[in-house]
Order: sequence, then structure tokens, then C-alpha cells
Amino acid sequence: MEIKKYTNDYKPVWNEFVRNAKNSHFFFLREYMEYHKDRFKDFSLLIFDDNQKLISILPANQKDNILYSHQGLTFGGFLVDDKMKTETMVKIFHELNNFAKKNDFKKIIYKCMPYIYHLKPSEEDRYALFINKAHLIRRDVTSTINLTEPVRYSKGRKWTVNKAKKENLKIFESTDYKIFWKLLTSVLESSHEVKPVHTLQEIENLTKLFPKNIKLYMIKNIKDEVLSGAIIYENQYIVHTQYLANSDQGRKIGSLDLLIDYLIKDIYKDKKYFDFGISNEDAGKYLNTGLISQKEGFGARAVVQDFYELEIV
Repeated sequence: MEIKKYTNDYKPVWNEFVRNAKNSHFFFLREYMEYHKDRFKDFSLLIFDDNQKLISILPANQKDNILYSHQGLTFGGFLVDDKMKTETMVKIFHELNNFAKKNDFKKIIYKCMPYIYHLKPSEEDRYALFINKAHLIRRDVTSTINLTEPVRYSKGRKWTVNKAKKENLKIFESTDYKIFWKLLTSVLESSHEVKPVHTLQEIENLTKLFPKNIKLYMIKNIKDEVLSGAIIYENQYIVHTQYLANSDQGRKIGSLDLLIDYLIKDIYKDKKYFDFGISNEDAGKYLNTGLISQKEGFGARAVVQDFYELEIV
């Protein structure tokens, strides 16, 4: 078994492996990963077997003497194909320890992929982390709807959706990211004093690269004013609300709830999961109860995302 650091020469091989992985996601493709290459020192890895066949890849970056499964991605960990066996993954972690030691890393921070994003069962890495005595250092909670079962809203959520349906609102797919970004930036700054993770230019460029995976939906009122919007990340079986924004007027009439209802029951009814994303801060220790309550009102329930620390020995 041999571990090699990623270089641009491996780009075609890397992307092909991502497309065929049993835990594939479009944001592991190099075109997505490299949109923020100026912010992270890439240290992605490729793992080859004794016959020089690629058997796994690890999107990763280096910061000081720590190897992170990539900090610029929502989740990460080893990508594998359906030939991966648990024993092989245990061996990969053994080789990773030796490789990290040779490259002067002191520890690895490993970000697990939630099972809802697996195309096939892919938790060989979780067992290998346990065998190697990795420590759980963070646990985020995301809220997810299983769309293969009847979706049950709370009474309050039903009431808000029905209220919004009486307002003569228009729901539509759009490519006008500029007008949505104006709304999103205003909401984030006024409510949380933060900015979007992406810049407007970055999200526009990513949309051009991945038009089938990144979508924008918005709601306007009869005056043609944008009230609410959602940027959606689509993968094979799952969709994720990357950004949601609601104006003051939208909150009063429930337009964002109507938009989410439309996405769940019309646009993405044939997907397996609808994922709202996390509702916690402070490395998982603080739960935003108001935020998660809104998501759970749509019938979403908890799925955890774990972060592990692995000391190099």
C-alpha cells in the first residue's frame, strides 16, 4: 500500500474516482475543491494498493502540523468504492499514521460524512477510527427529512404554509444570484453579524461549473419583490439547503415556509433525503433551539456529524 500527495497530474484520476465512489459528492471534485484554494493549503491524499490501483482518496488540507480532512468542505473523510473492505480500511489508517509521521504531522482531525450522504453503506472509516483510539472532539446535529416516508408537519408549520398560500406569491427557479445575495447578506449581517461562506462571485462560478447540482429558488410577491430564497445543493439521492434567506415581510407572511414546502413536496419529492444542515455552534456544544425547532416542524429529525482527533504515534 502506498500513499501519495495530490498534485494536478492526478486530477483526472481523482475526479474519476469521486464519480464512482460509494460515498460520492460533487463537492469532492477538484473543480469545486479548488474554488477556495487560496484559503487552504491542500494536502489531499491518494491511496494505492500493491498493484498501484487507486483504492481510496482523502480530501485534506494542512494547517501548521495538523492534517485536516478538508476544512473547506462541509464533511469529508475517505472516499471509497464498493470494493472497500473493513480490514483494508484498518490497514489504510495504519499507513496513514506512518505517512503523517514522516511528514511531521502531530495529529489528524477527521471529519466524518453523515450516513445520509452515502450511496451505499460506507462506515469502514468509523470502525478504523475506533480501532485507532481516535477521540470524538465535536458533534454537529443536522436535521433531515426522509422523503421515502410520509412527511408530517407540525400544526404550526401547516398553519404558516396555508397562510402563505393565500398571499398570491410566485415561486420560481432563478439564476439571479445577485439579488438573492443582497437579501442573504442583509439577513446574515442583521441577525448573526456574519457573512456567507461563499462570495457572490464564488457561488456564481460554482453554479456555472455545476449547473445540475446547485440551484436557486425564490419567492416574489405581487409587487415583484423578492421575499425569500434558497440555494440548494443536489446530490444523487439527497438535497441540502446550503443557504436560506427570508425578508422581514417574508417572515410576516410565511413565504420561506411555503418555499420549503414546495421544494419538499414538488421539486424533490423523488429524492431520498432533504437535509436542512446544522443548528449548533461552539463545536456542537450550543444548540440553537429556535432554529432546529423550525426544521423539526417540517418533520426533519436529527442526524449527527462527528469530528475525531487522531494522535500520530
